[in-house]
Amino acid sequence: MMRLRMLVLVLLVAGGVSMAAQQQPPPEFVPLKDVPQAEQIPAMPLLGAAYGFIWVGVLGYVWSIARRLKTVETEIAELESRKR
Repeated sequence: MMRLRMLVLVLLVAGGVSMAAQQQPPPEFVPLKDVPQAEQIPAMPLLGAAYGFIWVGVLGYVWSIARRLKTVETEIAELESRKR
């Protein structure tokens, strides 16, 4: 009995979702030149900020690797001097 109730509930929800999707009109294409200036997103500042963020992350990662590599090289030199 519980399975039947769950099946009916799932079917009702799925039917309601599909009905709601059918009732919405498709979006209308509007050329960029017809869009008001206030609704346009400035792409270049966003793109510049994204590239800047990525470059800061890459340079920080490279700096971190270089610092750790220097530590390893120092330890290797110390072990080589102990060996002799």
